[in-house]
Amino acid sequence: MNPAVHLDGITKRFPGVVANDDVDLAVERGSVHALLGENGAGKTTLMNVLYGLYRPTEGTVRLDGEAKSFDSPRDAIDAGIGMIHQHFMLVDPMTVWENVVLGNEPKTWGGLRVDREAAREAVVELSERYGFDVDPDATIAEISVGEQQRVEILKALYRGADVLIMDEPTAVLTPQEVEELYGVFEELTEQGKTIIFISHKLGEALSAADDITVLRDGVNVGTVAADGVTREELAEMMVGREVLMEPATSPQEAGERVLEVTGLSVEDDRGVEAVSDLSFELRGGEILGVAGVDGNGQSQLVEAITGLREAASGEVRYRGESMRGKSRRDRIDRGMAFIPEDRQERGLVMSYDLTENGILGSQHDPPFARVGRLDWGAARDHAESVIEQYDVRPPDAEAEAESLSGGNQQKFIVGREFERDPELVVATHPTRGVDIGSTEFLHDRLLDLRAEGKAVLLVSSKLDEVQGLSDRLAVIHEGEFTGVVDPATVTEEEIGLLMAGESLDDDSVEGAALHDAADDGADAGIGGVGADDEERAGDEEVDA
Repeated sequence: MNPAVHLDGITKRFPGVVANDDVDLAVERGSVHALLGENGAGKTTLMNVLYGLYRPTEGTVRLDGEAKSFDSPRDAIDAGIGMIHQHFMLVDPMTVWENVVLGNEPKTWGGLRVDREAAREAVVELSERYGFDVDPDATIAEISVGEQQRVEILKALYRGADVLIMDEPTAVLTPQEVEELYGVFEELTEQGKTIIFISHKLGEALSAADDITVLRDGVNVGTVAADGVTREELAEMMVGREVLMEPATSPQEAGERVLEVTGLSVEDDRGVEAVSDLSFELRGGEILGVAGVDGNGQSQLVEAITGLREAASGEVRYRGESMRGKSRRDRIDRGMAFIPEDRQERGLVMSYDLTENGILGSQHDPPFARVGRLDWGAARDHAESVIEQYDVRPPDAEAEAESLSGGNQQKFIVGREFERDPELVVATHPTRGVDIGSTEFLHDRLLDLRAEGKAVLLVSSKLDEVQGLSDRLAVIHEGEFTGVVDPATVTEEEIGLLMAGESLDDDSVEGAALHDAADDGADAGIGGVGADDEERAGDEEVDA
């Protein structure tokens, strides 16, 4: 019996780069097949060949044994292939159901009008069938990043894909939602659907896949059964060396107060309160993690701290100075670095090359600005340094940002921000879409900053990341901290309950009087986050 998908000797060359080198890949019908590899290993390029976005330089695409040639994604869709990209392709002003049916709308009145009722009902039925809790009438601009991801999955399902390619689909999901997605996989494969699942998360690949293929430097280095391989073996296949799987942390005494947030309330773009009377502090030499389901105020909190959004009330103080009225540039000049949630919208100018992107926010300062003119030599040297230190691929300072994979875009942003020599780093999903080898390196850099006495506010959807790196872990729900816990002792189940707005026993939460402290006007870290050094959970060694 022929496999559902057989990529036979696929080679894809770009000028100066061989992205895929004679790759064979066989995926059995009704199975989940994980595709792993470092950033730049060729995973997405290979799937773009299958999806018709690229024509292979050499090799053949076969579906059920039949050779296919795709000139466009439309050809691939017509052949029963759907792809969910790492960066969403949704129309913000349109509703969920309108996005799902866009381009394939049911018609009425002789095909002259969209049958809106039938379209909406079809999306509701799909959403209920696969367990996606998404309001069909909400606009894309109104829903969280996690919900947008689910809309992308619904789009592919609506088009009846037999082969479904998913590029990092769990990146923005809670542990509970990930489990629900596994249930979707099971239901799809029972119906004979085939799933190719691109992921950087080894645990998820092992849990979700039947078979796993690893690419390294554009070459298939092996396909293994998920039930016959370990995380450590997969990591070594990906990187070509032994990898430290967990960050090595050690207890450290916190320094002076760097950031104070007091009574902060922030509204979203609709004027609805997204952060509600939130107070905390962060000291030098510590990492405060923030965990929560996307869309619970994390974005607005970070934007208010970094100068991208005006707070409705309350105050942000940085190194003792009020940031009221201070611009983003002012905060950069004072030593506040920022890794944004959306690297393409907030982190890079996609049409600029890496030399230009490397000096964003610092283009008016030495050594890049001299007597009112930009020193492009210094800018290029800086970009090349970031590229080398952070292993950005391709290693070309003249490459445009839009030509890089998502993971390499992320590594460049992180490198640019870390190399500002900041006193405070606000890091939002710093390793999203980044391979395991680079994640290990970036975790080490965050811990280096901590050891140097810098303050780090770490917002991440990866629970293992915030638990492994943080001295204290705050869980946010509907714009409020539902608990501040010791990351070394709290369980994933307890974090999930806090993320859902549930409360834990007082003994499980740092500072039982979580809200009483704020009411009493307690010092700086009101809300249980600003405890004195001897009260900090971070004074205990984190069991990574």
